[in-house]
Amino acid sequence: MAAQSVTLGIDLGTTSVKAALLEAAPSHPSGFVVLASCARPSRADAESEAAVPQEREQDVSRIIRTLNECLAALPGQQLQRVGAIGVSGQMHGVVLWKTGQGCEWVEGDAASRFEARVVSHLVTWQDGRCSSEFLASLPQPSSHLSVATGFGCATIFWLLKNSPELLQSYNAAGTIQDYVVAMLCGLRRPLMSDQNAASWGYFNTQSQSWNVEILKSSGFPVYLLPDIAQPGSAAGRTSHTWFEIPKGTQVGVAMGDLQASVYSCMSQKTDAVLNISTSVQLAASMPSGFQPAQTPDPTAPVAYFPYFDRTYLGVAASLNGGNVLATFVHMLVQWMGDLGLEVEETTVYSRMIQAAMQQRDTCLTITPTVLGERHLPDQLASVTRISSSDLSLGHVTRALCRGIVQNLHSMLPFQQLKEWGIERVMGSGSALSRNEVLKQEVQRAFPLPVSFGQDVDAAVGAALIMLRRNHNQMNS
Repeated sequence: MAAQSVTLGIDLGTTSVKAALLEAAPSHPSGFVVLASCARPSRADAESEAAVPQEREQDVSRIIRTLNECLAALPGQQLQRVGAIGVSGQMHGVVLWKTGQGCEWVEGDAASRFEARVVSHLVTWQDGRCSSEFLASLPQPSSHLSVATGFGCATIFWLLKNSPELLQSYNAAGTIQDYVVAMLCGLRRPLMSDQNAASWGYFNTQSQSWNVEILKSSGFPVYLLPDIAQPGSAAGRTSHTWFEIPKGTQVGVAMGDLQASVYSCMSQKTDAVLNISTSVQLAASMPSGFQPAQTPDPTAPVAYFPYFDRTYLGVAASLNGGNVLATFVHMLVQWMGDLGLEVEETTVYSRMIQAAMQQRDTCLTITPTVLGERHLPDQLASVTRISSSDLSLGHVTRALCRGIVQNLHSMLPFQQLKEWGIERVMGSGSALSRNEVLKQEVQRAFPLPVSFGQDVDAAVGAALIMLRRNHNQMNS
């Protein structure tokens, strides 16, 4: 490992792909240094042929193209030294592929890379095609986690009922990060960590197994369920040279982006991690030995997700984060267009943040739940306490940022964090790292010391897990 002491971390997010190269540095306070990193917008949102209302799908070939662009942007000399690859990504979603035909390795002018081939769209966690009525028709899971729209197993149930011919075209399934690991290693059957399996639904975290009998009795295609393995354990080795990364490089079982972000930020058990990217998560580590109640409660705003080494995170996961700000920006640009004015979304975003920085307070109240919440699926957004003096762009943007943070606080209040022994909040995520107004609102809502991290935290966390696991194996 001495010559190949660099670890690559990859994060396949909802709106971007990130990669980071880490090296162990015993003299550094964190124990590692980030040698290089790259983030690229994936622009992968797809129009579905079926035109189903509320659906959210992404083009896998665009995601893989963006991943290859990230790798190409990293220093080739450092890639030659990569000895392990950690992968994380957006949870809950499902992509289907045909074993042995899911990708094709291409020898380019400069480098070898893989491209998506016989693979479906990724149906993401934001997908809303499973109505409350449809979810109520599904069998009750044997799990402490309830099933919501956008969860992999719920989506497959929906496809079974509405597009059975689509399912018949494929024989493997996973999250987007499981797909990437399977393609890198040439796996005949995909592997999935308990983190991602729990995010699909119908998975029992105590027995570490799928609810196979419950699913079978409802006609679910159980052959699509991946095999279970520990996150960050060895999934296999790269079957080809990938850019400058040698063939035979170890690849870890994919982890959830939530867990990877938390792992990169949480230096003490008394830290809570707040991630605001496309969506929002506030997570705290549960004590060792903690076991969640085995009966799912769909109305509970806090869920308990598997972390590492059979521990759990208490998580308030809001569907409404940076995506709400993006929706607001898009609306403004559309209005401008309707008025015959052309303006770039990036310009609108920076101007509205500047305006809100000048407007330190507002009486305007925005409930920003345009996507509802998993525990309140039918709740929509609202604006109240509107007065003629609170209609400036600064007032509205300040109220919108405050609403995003207050919505999260209503799910997991500061008082609950104190009861859990939390002493500090670590902030991360793309929407938070570039929005000073959101940072101010976080400090206002959570009267604890708050520290803000960077935008590549999940990629760093994915690499860090692999780096520390390999280090521990070498020393044991």
